[in-house]
Amino acid sequence: MTERKTDLAMEVRESFPRDNVEIKGVILEKKRDEKSGAKVTVVEIKDEKGSRAMGKPQGTYITIESEKFLREGEDSEDLLLCIAGELERMVKGLRKKKVLIAGLGNRHITSDSLGPRMVEEIFVTRHFEKEFGHSFMQHHNYGNVSAIAPGVMGQTGMEAGEVLKGVVEKTHPEIIIVVDALAARSLSRVCTTVQLTDTGISPGSGIGNLRKALSKETLGIPVIAIGVPTVVDARTIISDHLEQVLTKQGYREWEREQFIREVLQEETKNLYVTPKNVDESVMILAKGLAKVMNYCLQKKSEEYFKERMDTL
Repeated sequence: MTERKTDLAMEVRESFPRDNVEIKGVILEKKRDEKSGAKVTVVEIKDEKGSRAMGKPQGTYITIESEKFLREGEDSEDLLLCIAGELERMVKGLRKKKVLIAGLGNRHITSDSLGPRMVEEIFVTRHFEKEFGHSFMQHHNYGNVSAIAPGVMGQTGMEAGEVLKGVVEKTHPEIIIVVDALAARSLSRVCTTVQLTDTGISPGSGIGNLRKALSKETLGIPVIAIGVPTVVDARTIISDHLEQVLTKQGYREWEREQFIREVLQEETKNLYVTPKNVDESVMILAKGLAKVMNYCLQKKSEEYFKERMDTL
């Protein structure tokens, strides 16, 4: 069957023949957040066997699904608190750490601009300690947060990993949180799903544009990756639709596979689809993820940040 490209560990897990099949070295947990109603799926890859089966590094992958991602205001508050809670459980003592937030992607390509747009909304405080001292930070209960949008190779001539490596060596954060746009297999998960993982990230892997991995091994400190799918592989959409139609018509599995291979031409290999309202969706998602970061790292409201910045 045609390969379904995806960055979501839960979709890789779903690709196995039976949902309840046991995969050695992989633990699957599904739950629902009571307040927000969000569906939370935890995939934990425990060992090398699980890693080979899933095609992903060992670690924990938490996926949160909800239509509320594209809402603003009070409707989304419970959902953002759900994401914040999962992030804080993944990284114990997060707020006490020196954190570097990196927004990956190309600011000028809408479906790839989630990371850079999110960075614009982050309340950065690392410079406060240098300017006003440690007592100022303690008095205002500020965490130590810096942020950067390293751009893409086509803009800078450097991989994001190279840029971040230099920043880490110069500023000495204790942990990096990278935010990036992902690719999904299912249309229903585009702009409605957030994935958190403690394994780092390989930028562009979901669309076959693999760059150097951003991980503890490459950067020397823990890397938490947060991603939202904004595109779907066109081949996946065509293949899934044809498979449903042919199955209803009674075609056997090998007949379906042969027909789909014949229909899918080379021209569709690097074609990706994104919603027509992706610009608005990405802006909402960027602001939402920034609120999650600001809450986890500062425990202050966005309104408070704006008021405080006006007085400094």
